Amino acid sequence: MARKKKELPVLEDVLITGLAAEGKAIAKVNDVVVFAPFVVPGDVVDLQVTRKKSHFMEARAIRIKKLSDKRNEVVCRHFGVCGGCKWQMLPYAEQIRYKQQQVEDNLTRIAKVEIPEISPIIGSGKTEFYRNKLEFTFSNKRWRTHEEMALQKDFDTVNALGFHIPGMFDMVLDIEMCWLQDDISNRIRNEIRRYAVENNLEFFDLKRQEGFLRTMIIRTASTGELMLILSFFREDENERIKLLQHVSECFPQITSLLYCINSKANDTITDQEIHLFRGNKCIYEEMEGLRFKIGPKSFYQTNSEQAYELYKIVRNFAQLKGNELVYDLYTGTGTIANFVAGQVGQVVGIEYVPEAIEDAKENSRCNGITNTLFYAGDIKDILTEEFIRRHGNPNVIITDPPRAGMHQDVIDAILLANPGRIVYVSCNPATQSRDIALLDARYKLTAIQPVDMFPHTHHVENVVLMERR
Repeated sequence: MARKKKELPVLEDVLITGLAAEGKAIAKVNDVVVFAPFVVPGDVVDLQVTRKKSHFMEARAIRIKKLSDKRNEVVCRHFGVCGGCKWQMLPYAEQIRYKQQQVEDNLTRIAKVEIPEISPIIGSGKTEFYRNKLEFTFSNKRWRTHEEMALQKDFDTVNALGFHIPGMFDMVLDIEMCWLQDDISNRIRNEIRRYAVENNLEFFDLKRQEGFLRTMIIRTASTGELMLILSFFREDENERIKLLQHVSECFPQITSLLYCINSKANDTITDQEIHLFRGNKCIYEEMEGLRFKIGPKSFYQTNSEQAYELYKIVRNFAQLKGNELVYDLYTGTGTIANFVAGQVGQVVGIEYVPEAIEDAKENSRCNGITNTLFYAGDIKDILTEEFIRRHGNPNVIITDPPRAGMHQDVIDAILLANPGRIVYVSCNPATQSRDIALLDARYKLTAIQPVDMFPHTHHVENVVLMERR
């Protein structure tokens, strides 16, 4: 006979005392740490424990007994369910204060090196509608909130077009209004859902791997250009053309209307052939008179205005005089490389995604930049002694790795290249701090500048300068 699962307790009248990793708040109950999302320091709440370990618990707030004076009014109707914007209930000044503290804590506890004064974090000019890219999922498994379940009523449709519920790969929250991207994004998504439901188009079943409509990506640019990519699980030429034609007629603002047929197990389209239905194959972003090509698979910082602030810091930290050789690691589509090219002798960019490198080369060509070289491949395989002998020892290395940070082999390659300065851009101060510790024997940390790219989340970008000892 199966053992009955032990019910987890409800903790009453718990005072939230701080914020912790992953955007969760923190409290202590009988000397045990409790983590809970969507509450703020100063709240007094009843918590339903969802996970219990010997030294910590995870919980969710089921009742708020007393509101903190640090609480902000929440504008999004999906707050607390979709999993995004976890700090929306926290005033923005408090958000960036905690992010600054996060950077300091990581450098102190993980890097454990001598730390110069940390510059005040640069906040985002926009705290809503700041993203230039969002991806939505079609699903025939619409997530019902606790409130909807309590109503015990039937709903008109089981279909959803929105965001995955955290921890539920096959459940999608239907999104009516998202505050992250320009409102044209909401109008396009809601019209496509309306059309699909009215015309009985199959929404994807993530468990069974069947259906017609799979995902959609909307990209916007400061130039006013707009890209929509619709992903279908299988081809149905008649229905596909009718849907795309309808979208095209309803939204002439779309300058790049694309689609793909993705019948593999996962949603990513980086390995798929993208087809043009109407308009241009790409859109362009502008920065300081430079134009950057953004294709359907291109990486570009998702907060365009803050990207400009970030790149100015990188250029300032690099202390460029006009004749330097710069290596730009994890160059992506060459945004930073092309941004600094006018102030250096030459930039050599390295990136493991071949399509991104083609975009980087195109970005140089369309801006008349002739002092960049780009290479596709694994950095640890490309940045060899022979490569450095051929191109020269760099005066500056700029590195902007993914969240996992740099592989030990890449750090060894940087040490081999022996630059005078390293400018390290990171979206994860924890892995950045780990890498700083590995570089510390040869390089001293001399400047730190946090930048908030993602308001209402716990994520923070951090730029550091390390100079050869």
